[in-house]
Amino acid sequence: MKKMYVRITLKSDATFGRGEGVAGLVDEEVEHDPETGLPYLRGRSLKGLLVEECANILYALERQNSEVLARLKQAARFLFGQPGSTLDDDAYMHVGPALLPKALSKAVEAHIKRKELTPPEVLESLAAIRRQTAVDEETGTPEEGSLRSIRVVLRETPFIASLDFDEAPDEEAKALLAACVLSLRRAGLGRNRGRGRLRARLLDENKSDITEACFQRFCQLVRGGAL
Repeated sequence: MKKMYVRITLKSDATFGRGEGVAGLVDEEVEHDPETGLPYLRGRSLKGLLVEECANILYALERQNSEVLARLKQAARFLFGQPGSTLDDDAYMHVGPALLPKALSKAVEAHIKRKELTPPEVLESLAAIRRQTAVDEETGTPEEGSLRSIRVVLRETPFIASLDFDEAPDEEAKALLAACVLSLRRAGLGRNRGRGRLRARLLDENKSDITEACFQRFCQLVRGGAL
């Protein structure tokens, strides 16, 4: 198995972007394809989120003096590369951008080609602009000049990202990857303020959900059983 997928479903509105805005429109814009208006999450960003979850898992196992820590660190190096290196160094797994389902993307592209839709119309159909202000903690009143407008991708929007491997991952690598995917609960800007809640699942090359099966292997490994 040299190809897998991560399927993401938003459970709250999310802003996948770099904190940049559009003058006169929004202070924080979502990442989207200018040719189609379709929002997406960069592969590098998704990989960074998975690396963060992996680090949290390994730290918890280290605190417990887990006997399988060394094996899972080896699996982490296979998936994500050497600790302290850039996200692409030495990794056998390459994470693609999280895109909307292919059928939807193809349909949108066809409508745009026939000039039945424009990219801004597509973006507006999948996203909304939210406005918020900072509140003075002492008085409870809005702070002057703090009004900000933020574009968000609407909840329940599905995305899928491809995972391509230079070598087929072994059972330990797949088990750790499933644990990382299950641990991924938020993404994007404002994820510590209620935005970007999501549900992530691991799929095989046929896009069948293998999350639970792989995670059960992870649990078995951590409890000391052989895979």
